[in-house]
Amino acid sequence: MNLLEAVRLVAARELKVKLRDKTFLFSTLFFLLFALGSSVLPAVFASGASSVAVVQASPYEQKLRDAGLEVKVVADPEKTVRDGDADAAVVDQGGKPQVVAMRDAPGDVVRSLSVAPEVHLLDPDAVDELAKFLVPFMFALVFFFTSLTFGIQIAQSVVEEKQTRMVEILVAAVPVRALLIGKVAAGGLLALAQVALIAVVSIVGSQFTDDAGDLLPLLAPAMSWFIPFFVLGFIMLAALWAAVGALVNRLEDVSNAGMPVQLLVMLPFFAVIFLGDNPTAMRILSYVPFSAPTAMPVRLFDGSAATWEPFVALVILAAAAAGALLLGARIYEGSLLRTNGRTSWSAAWRDRELRSI
Repeated sequence: MNLLEAVRLVAARELKVKLRDKTFLFSTLFFLLFALGSSVLPAVFASGASSVAVVQASPYEQKLRDAGLEVKVVADPEKTVRDGDADAAVVDQGGKPQVVAMRDAPGDVVRSLSVAPEVHLLDPDAVDELAKFLVPFMFALVFFFTSLTFGIQIAQSVVEEKQTRMVEILVAAVPVRALLIGKVAAGGLLALAQVALIAVVSIVGSQFTDDAGDLLPLLAPAMSWFIPFFVLGFIMLAALWAAVGALVNRLEDVSNAGMPVQLLVMLPFFAVIFLGDNPTAMRILSYVPFSAPTAMPVRLFDGSAATWEPFVALVILAAAAAGALLLGARIYEGSLLRTNGRTSWSAAWRDRELRSI
């Protein structure tokens, strides 16, 4: 049996086990509900009556009030809109009403006027503020929880095989490296399938909102790039989680042994969330392998990334994933068959080196 056949055999076994795992099914359902909520909630929150600024003695004031809109009489309606104190303004333009708005004219304002007005957008390319928060949060949350959940499951699977001595049977049948690659491949396939379902639900849910036609074209490049970044990022972390599982002999020790890997997942997540409005920080994070899977798609969504940047970041991430696989494989091989307590990273590295001599 060659390496490819062994990897396929191990991956098939892992897939059968995981598809019956309640944790996997529950996390998938949670993400689907969250994706549906994040695509529909913006429309729900935006359903209130708009505020409209008009000048004193405006011929349109009464008509707007009759439509149930919040009318503000000000000296400079356009400035009021720019300052964020009103959703839109209605001004007289040659005897005809003109709606002034920052990005998109509120539908209730347009409908309240007897004739279709001329619409003048001050910032037509701007992204809705709620979408600015939800989209980066969604990218970060999906990668954070998916990589963490599946990574811990991979580590626990390795520990369970060590505890039951099943690993000794597996090692006798297939190469040790095939066990690692098979587990990572199976976890990656399931994680990618979960992300694909989330994307489909998000797109379907967004069809029920008025902004779907505006948001989807902005999301398309970010979502298409998120897939390769997600796959490489997951491989990088999954290899390290498999190594963590090989270092310990009890499930209770997985958390402590995996703390360095958990930090590598958690710190980028919070960095993208809290530094999302800092262009310099986001540019740096989009090239750091552990934060690139979320930071670069976010920059593609808001239009701050140049065309060449995702290609460079993807090459850096691919190199990091390859390095993590080599490191994980070495630690995995050096500690998998050790049953005398928790093994340190350095001891596993030395043991693999001695066994290869």
